[in-house]
Amino acid sequence: MSSMSDIVFLLLIFFLVTSTLVNPNALKLELPKSTNQTSGVENNVTVSVDKNLVYYFNSRVTPFSMLESKITEALKGADNPTIKIELEKSVPVEHLVRIMNIAKTYGYKTTYLITDPE
Repeated sequence: MSSMSDIVFLLLIFFLVTSTLVNPNALKLELPKSTNQTSGVENNVTVSVDKNLVYYFNSRVTPFSMLESKITEALKGADNPTIKIELEKSVPVEHLVRIMNIAKTYGYKTTYLITDPE
């Protein structure tokens, strides 16, 4: 019986440790609501802006001055380069426009604004 309890205890520890590592790079953003949702797109990068106006490139904090070079480097040679944009509801539109200007400058044809389902 004691060996069985040891195994259960080790399994419990294993599941507790692995459950905290499931998605460590996920950002907690309060996205706007929408009834239209898009499916996943290949060859894309994600740019996020939180309520403190901190920019994230693929879930990593990135100053806006370095954002353009990181996007172009990641999408170099991609067939259908796409920028997925995630903005919290309280972020001014000016920050969306800044990201969209980068997309237009380099000819990235498709830019998605990520929303939560209603």
